Amino acid sequence: MFKDFLVSTPDEKGKITTQTRKTQAGKTVYILYEIGRTYNAAKKYNVPHRVVIGKADPNDPEKMYPNEKYFEHFPQTVDKVEPTEENSLRSCALEIGSFIVIDKIIKHYKLDKIASDWFGKDAGLFLDLAAYMIVTEDNVGQYYPGYAFNHPLFTEGMRLVSDSKVSRFLSSVTKDQIFGFLDDWNEDKDHQAKVYISYDSTNKNSQAGDLNIVEYGKPKDDKGLPVFNLSLAFDQNNRVPLFYEEYPGSVTDVAQLKYVIDKVTAYGYKRMGFILDRGYFSRENIRYLDEKKCPFVMMVKGCKQLVSSIIKEHRHRFESKRDCFISAYHVYGTSVKAAIPGMEKEHQRYFHLYYSSGKAAGEREKLENLLEKMKQEIRKMEGKQVLFGGRYEHYFDFHYGKNKELLFARERPEVIEQELDLCGYFSIITSEEMSAQDAYLLYKGRDSTEKLFRADKSYLGSKSLRICSNASLDAKTLIGFTALIIRNRIYSLLKHQMLKLNIRRNYMTVPAAIVELNKLEIVKLGQGDYQLHHAITKTQKTILSSFGISLEDVQVYANQIARILKTKVKEAELEDEDYEDGEICDDAY
Repeated sequence: MFKDFLVSTPDEKGKITTQTRKTQAGKTVYILYEIGRTYNAAKKYNVPHRVVIGKADPNDPEKMYPNEKYFEHFPQTVDKVEPTEENSLRSCALEIGSFIVIDKIIKHYKLDKIASDWFGKDAGLFLDLAAYMIVTEDNVGQYYPGYAFNHPLFTEGMRLVSDSKVSRFLSSVTKDQIFGFLDDWNEDKDHQAKVYISYDSTNKNSQAGDLNIVEYGKPKDDKGLPVFNLSLAFDQNNRVPLFYEEYPGSVTDVAQLKYVIDKVTAYGYKRMGFILDRGYFSRENIRYLDEKKCPFVMMVKGCKQLVSSIIKEHRHRFESKRDCFISAYHVYGTSVKAAIPGMEKEHQRYFHLYYSSGKAAGEREKLENLLEKMKQEIRKMEGKQVLFGGRYEHYFDFHYGKNKELLFARERPEVIEQELDLCGYFSIITSEEMSAQDAYLLYKGRDSTEKLFRADKSYLGSKSLRICSNASLDAKTLIGFTALIIRNRIYSLLKHQMLKLNIRRNYMTVPAAIVELNKLEIVKLGQGDYQLHHAITKTQKTILSSFGISLEDVQVYANQIARILKTKVKEAELEDEDYEDGEICDDAY
């Protein structure tokens, strides 16, 4: 936790660096102190290890607000500084708007009870870390005290804790607590109702070499780093995340689906269907879905051999028929019943074929650009001893000389023309009979899952996890999942309010709404109690109404927070806990 007084920034050449963090509240400059270096044999250079020792004063670059780590590494300065106020442990202006909304959602989902059952006295810190990720769009544990300084907290008595306490908590979370939390979260769902579960996965790069789950695989965005996979199951009917999975980077999506189906069954869901992306298709997976009596909706690319023959058979029969037009998405669609190639003796499926002129133009341009780029690479290699393979051999016939030097290459027109003809086509396969429009609308609903992954990486700071232990990885992923539950509810209610009021305002997005809500403050004047700083604005009223929060509710919350802080001010002392041996890490939390 940062102190409320200033000290001179240490003048240690080569050991003091700064790091600027951009948050919704503005820019903050942190002072970092180098405590050691470790030689990286793979990269052949020393990697510095730094800790945050303070926060720069925006009015004086040579001054900073120190934290506990500053006094640990510069003990000679302890007697030279004095705090300005004995009990000044937090800001005199607290941003309460986002706290009110998040608290209401936590109580709606009973997340406070679930967290209390599994994390006991640390339940408040668990929820605070989830709120911190949502509000600041960050997940760096070293910066959590800065958030806690000017926000109400779920921790008992709104007690402030240090970044070392955060690190210790993450390292203490067990597998039993994680699985118990997920079990309780799924327990109160309606297991008898028919639900479609949208399931998708993503991968995250890691440079931490001692994580068990991190392996080299085939990520979508391959940066040459080991990865781990993170998947998410989303109840499309009730629009809420159900559970997540972590699995090694070398495990493919196709291979993992069977275990997902078993897990959904274990959670007690009786009538569930799956909405799956093209990456999960395999005949073995379809047979297993049949065995478990799970209906499915699965996307397949039009150029895939699986459906290309069916598309060719029905081309020019529906692409311009108005009764096949799905106006909401400007695509044409039709449905046919057929067997999946290689599964002719089993159940017939429903193939929903679609054509989009816009998609066709984009795919044709992409293919033409790819071919042109390949031609340029081939020309550069003419006369050299080089062997092309893979996609090059798919589109070109290569001719070599006696010494295996490349002479020239010719396009394979029949292959290219076939792919050009299939541009703009795609298919959705369903196990149950439905119209092409119903199948498409059902599949498009899985956009919610993709938005959740985008929110996880872009709006919760989880593009990089910044951890250095297996326990911290597991704990941080659970906190991120909890933050996704809350943030998804915020998104859904804001969207519902826009549709209800028939308005489209920039402030009705989640990031913009949080910025507006954070302008709602309670302030402490002199030695008095905290009180609302000003009347609620029209914009804030509109946002708060999305969550069923009235002006009276805001006043009640403000009074409750002020009462807690007044009662606990002498008890809410900063926990002074050091890292355990070897626990200090650049990316702690």
